[in-house]
Amino acid sequence: MVPLTEEQLRFYRDNGYLVLPGLLPADLLDELSEEYDRLFQRKNQDKMESSWVGRDEDDRKSDSQYTVKGIHHLQFHHAVFGRWLQQPALLDALQQLMRTPNIQLHHTKAHFKPPEKGAAYPMHQDYHYFPYERDSMVAAFLHLDAAGPDNGGLHVFPGSHRLGPLEDVGARETDGQFHYVDQAKFPLPLSTPVIAERGDIVIFSYLLVHGSSANESPRGRRMVLAQLADAADRPLGPQPTRPGQGWMLRGENVDRDASISKRFEQ
Repeated sequence: MVPLTEEQLRFYRDNGYLVLPGLLPADLLDELSEEYDRLFQRKNQDKMESSWVGRDEDDRKSDSQYTVKGIHHLQFHHAVFGRWLQQPALLDALQQLMRTPNIQLHHTKAHFKPPEKGAAYPMHQDYHYFPYERDSMVAAFLHLDAAGPDNGGLHVFPGSHRLGPLEDVGARETDGQFHYVDQAKFPLPLSTPVIAERGDIVIFSYLLVHGSSANESPRGRRMVLAQLADAADRPLGPQPTRPGQGWMLRGENVDRDASISKRFEQ
């Protein structure tokens, strides 16, 4: 196992996120980039699986020029989207940050913010989409392009993961379709932008308050993401099944038979 430094571990504990460069081989990163572009080209010929066009009612109109395009369950589209999750360096880092040798996939997705018209996403906690008993869930956010506040990069409120679950304002404003926290309490201008280079992976707790700025630059922002949990953790209440959910990336799930009915209850 490639050990993280004590400084890195402390930063993650205190802030709820950590930027890790150089975890993926260059040839794998190139293949991911190529297949990502091919996948979005195919999907653009049909209806995109998901999109976000802004928080305000006017922005959510169908003719809005601002959007974030999304594709889910990437490992079902091309094998490379599963291979990056099996890289030993990535799993070593996850094992140390999650404090478990038993790492289980929850789901994967990709987002694309188009140049000059990529919508901002409001500050939120992933917890509200899929709460777990022990809050072991983390995201591994892989940058396929260099990203910062100019091209719609990730923004965070360091240390907010220690606040626990916050009020789900978004569920009330969007009839449960989207989830986000009170934007007056967590405004984008007061957040910390995460500056990342191509290939950097950000690992963060699903309790961390995070969002993203608008892309008003001539550069697109491409990313792929996986959500992962400790295999011993359990969902809070019934949650919809996601394709590929439960795939063990490292270790074992000794209680799968006892927990599968609860985990996959509709």
